[in-house]
Formats: sequence, C-alpha cells, structure tokens
Amino acid sequence: MMSDKQSQLRKHKRIATGLFFLMAITYIAMVYTLKNSPADWMGYVKAFSEAAMVGALADWFAVTALFRHPMGLKIPHTNLIVNSKNKIGDNLGDFVTDNFLTAENIRPYVEKLDIATLLVNWLRQEHNQKIVEKECRILAKNIVNDIDDQSVVNFFSSKAQQGIESIRVQSFIAQGLMYAIEKKEHQRLLDVILPKAQIYVEEHREEIYNAIIEKKPLLSLVGGKAVTNQLVNGIHTFLEDINSNPNHKLRGEITTRLEVLAAEIDSQEKWKIKFQEILSQFITPERIESYVQDFWSSTKSSIIEQLETEGSTLQNYISTAIHNIATDLEQNQEMQLKINNWIKHTIYKLALKNTKEVGELIRNTVDRWDGRELSDKLELEVGKDLQFIRINGTLVGGLVGLGIYIITHLLL
Repeated sequence: MMSDKQSQLRKHKRIATGLFFLMAITYIAMVYTLKNSPADWMGYVKAFSEAAMVGALADWFAVTALFRHPMGLKIPHTNLIVNSKNKIGDNLGDFVTDNFLTAENIRPYVEKLDIATLLVNWLRQEHNQKIVEKECRILAKNIVNDIDDQSVVNFFSSKAQQGIESIRVQSFIAQGLMYAIEKKEHQRLLDVILPKAQIYVEEHREEIYNAIIEKKPLLSLVGGKAVTNQLVNGIHTFLEDINSNPNHKLRGEITTRLEVLAAEIDSQEKWKIKFQEILSQFITPERIESYVQDFWSSTKSSIIEQLETEGSTLQNYISTAIHNIATDLEQNQEMQLKINNWIKHTIYKLALKNTKEVGELIRNTVDRWDGRELSDKLELEVGKDLQFIRINGTLVGGLVGLGIYIITHLLL
C-alpha cells in the first residue's frame, strides 16, 4: 500500500515531468509553425520553450544524480547518496558534534532543566506513588531472590566466628565477678548458705561421729561421742558467728580471695585458653553455620512473604516511606535545589564528555545503513521539495532564454 509521502512524491514528479513535456511539445510546435506559417511572436515562444527544456533537463539530472544513476548510466559523480554514504555519516557526525554538542549550545538547555519540580509534581499523585511502591517491592523481591543463600550463610558465619573469637570471655567473667563483689552478692550467698550449713551439721551428728570413728577408731574408747558433740558444737558456733557478724574475718578473706581470682581471670593467659576451650566446645563452626542458615532461611521467607502480602508491615513501611519522601521533597526547597544542581552538573558533564561518542554513534549508524535504502528514504522525505527545483528550473530557464532572445533581437 502506497503511503501519503510516496503519493505526494509521485504527484510532484509527474507535474515536473509534465511541464517538461509541455515545453517540448511547445518547442516542436513552434519549430513546425515557423517553417510553415511564421509569425514574430513565435520566436519568443520558441526561445522560452527551448531554454525551459534545457533548464528542466539540467535540474532533472541534478536531482536524479543525488539518488541514482540518471537513466541507469553510471556517469561519474551521480548516485551520490549511495556512493558517499560513509562520507555523509562522517560529515554528519562531525557536523552535529562541532555545531550542536558544544558547551555554548548545551549550557542554556541544561540551565533550564527543573527535574526536581517535575519529580515533585509526578510523585504528588497517589497513582504514581503506587507505581513507585510496586516497582520497589518488585526490585526488593528480585534482589532477595537473586541472593546466593550459601554466600550469605558463609559470610555471616565467618563474621560470627571472628566475632566470637575476638570476645575476651575471661574479661566478661572477671568483670561480672567484680560486679558481684561490689554489690556484695557473695555476702548474700553466704547468708543463705551458712544457716543451711548449720542445720546440716546439726541434723547429721551421727554421720559426723561415724566418719570420725572410721578415721580414728581409738576415739570410740575414750568418749568419741563427747568429742564429736564438742566438735559439732564448735562448728555450729563458728558458722553462727560468721552468719551473725557481717564484718567477720572470714567474710573479708573470702572477698579478698574473690578479688584476687577476678584479677587473675582477667590477666592470666591460662584462664583465656581455658574459657576459649569451653566456649569452642559449645559454639562450633558447624553450629554457627546451622544457626545462621536457619536464621537466614527464616528471614528471607519472611521478607518475601511481607513483600507479597497486601497490607503487610513491610509494604506499609515502603508506602509510608515513599509518601514521606514525596512530601519532604515538595516542602524542602533546598533539597530541590541540590537535586537540580546535581542533575544539571551530571548531564552537562556527561554531554561534554561523550560528544565524540555521539558523533561516532552517528557515523556507525549511517555506515550500517544500506545505501540504496538510505537513498530511497531520503528521496521520500525531501524528493517532493526537490521536484520544485525541476519546476522552477523549467520556468526560470525559459525566462532566461526568453530574456536572451529579446536582448539579442533588440540590440543586434
């Protein structure tokens, strides 16, 4: 099916060609009548039509030579667009680069940009906020799904292992012990243990006596029970003294010994090694990896579920965040100015940096085009206007020929 441009081109070609044939017929008629029935005015018409034919043919040749070989004859410097396609691409690329993509030409357009306002006006609409929210959810979901699970597990397992190894367990224990001493927790512990110890001694007199007799059988012959009772009473009194006297010497000695122990735990390498060995028995690399694997699997599933569930906490958070961003951007003139300045600077910098690439793109694009196809497309675009050259050439040529004829007959 013929397009409108093709129809217009053919119409104007027929007009230009028809005008040429009209001049040719007129010329032949004038030549014939001048031989058989000459009249003064016929010479003027003959001169006009003769020169018009020359002008028409010359302009037809010039216009046709742009797009193809006239009448199929491979005359030099014809079919110019096909033969000079690559040169046209080079010249067009240089022309655009040198005359359009310059700092002076680019700067006024860049300075007019107000992307922040366009963004604010676009984000102000709830429908567009929904679009952004949807795209953010899709992007977040794709990112989570594309993450290599094993890489995540390996990364966090490694970091967890490093973190555990860097922990000075003995320092925590030493500090905890010192904190307990400062808060007198060991004294409270004694207050709990001592009454229990007194009751235990009192209730196990017979066992104590049997244990002593077993070790010292001779005591059974010399009043072992009395000795045992005295010993138990002495222990009971000693424990009662400690329990009732908050400043008892033994309490102070226990405090001092605990403080020394805390200092030793915090400073001595043997305690560090001992606690690390204990820790490594409970927290192995395999257990860490298993914990991280379970944690990541649960977290990933939860994130995806939240992203897919309408009205979920994560979806509401994303929606609220986008709304807040739109509101803040609308009200924050300083932020808008910063965004515009950044965009202008970036566009201006990229435009100047890539001017050669634009020229190269034009060259490469034209080089890839088929020469015949390019010629046909250009003829379709500008051929209609070029036919007016043929028409004008016919008329102007005729007028010039007529003028020469008049001058020649008037002066000679």
